[in-house]
Amino acid sequence: MNIILLGPPGAGKGTQAKNISARYNLVHISTGDILRCAVVNKTALGVRAKSYMEAGELVPDDVVVDLVRERVADLDCKSGFLLDGFPRTVAQAVELDAILKANETEVDFVLNIEVSQDEIVKRLTSRRVCGDCNRTYNLLFEPPRDEDKCNECGTALYRRDDDSEETILNRMKVYYQQTAPLIAYYQRSGKLKNIDGGHAIDEVFADIEEAVCACQN
Repeated sequence: MNIILLGPPGAGKGTQAKNISARYNLVHISTGDILRCAVVNKTALGVRAKSYMEAGELVPDDVVVDLVRERVADLDCKSGFLLDGFPRTVAQAVELDAILKANETEVDFVLNIEVSQDEIVKRLTSRRVCGDCNRTYNLLFEPPRDEDKCNECGTALYRRDDDSEETILNRMKVYYQQTAPLIAYYQRSGKLKNIDGGHAIDEVFADIEEAVCACQN
């Protein structure tokens, strides 16, 4: 079973990706993780990617696509994977279809976690990070015992610059510009399943399980 997980920043994709991969024994493929791994291991693609990252530029589509191509061809992906963070555009989705076809497989379905913009702003502006151990908290869902200090090391917490309301709204604008056509692409294929991400984590996962069960039957 091969699944794609879509959703805006703050939709809870990271948490649900862990739940899904554990529940269905799927390899969790995060493009951010494989990009960082390639850079650390100094692979040919990692070296290319690093040059863009050090210049503060976006890593080009062809590099990201080739990283995904390499990863899904690994033996551990043969029994199923969950793609998180890819594709982001229709062009990437078309490339992914070609990659999977060459591997004699395909995307089985796409889970799209939907959360209102107001809720996303509320969630992300409530996020706090430890200045020492980098543990992340959320004042709404997982608050620290002391509002200003980390539970683990007692270091003061801070809000990241990219969690300001202005930055969040800009990120949302880019997300919807890129992803709206992608959602339509998967809707046409009949593989898209929309999930209401506005509920509690356990409720959202229960809806995901229901959607997966419906797809399998």
